[in-house]
Amino acid sequence: MPFSIRKFRRFPVQYAVTYSAGPFQGQGTVWNLSCMGWRLSGDLPMCLGETLSLTVTLPNDQRIVVPEAVVRWSRGQEFAVENVLIEQHNHVRLQHYVNRLVREPERMSQLVLTAQSGNRRPF
Repeated sequence: MPFSIRKFRRFPVQYAVTYSAGPFQGQGTVWNLSCMGWRLSGDLPMCLGETLSLTVTLPNDQRIVVPEAVVRWSRGQEFAVENVLIEQHNHVRLQHYVNRLVREPERMSQLVLTAQSGNRRPF
């Protein structure tokens, strides 16, 4: 695989995700995100080039729905996807969230830790 520079910065996170490929559904965890895609692991392995839809739950219980994404790499239960189709309001929500990660990385990482412990706060 040739080396390429990413267009968008990635941010480490830990969010719940549900994803579907045809009639099959998987659940897992998003490990990092950017404005264009996600790295995740889950109980339904995906292969390079497969398409899927996904719903990511943010720490404040908001959801970002991606109706179509494509797998760019896969390694066991872990894979990365690029958003192919995303509705404008979900894209704006994702951009807003990424901008918050840029401006307030310490506060946002505390929200992730708080969300993981079950004590959710809005951001």
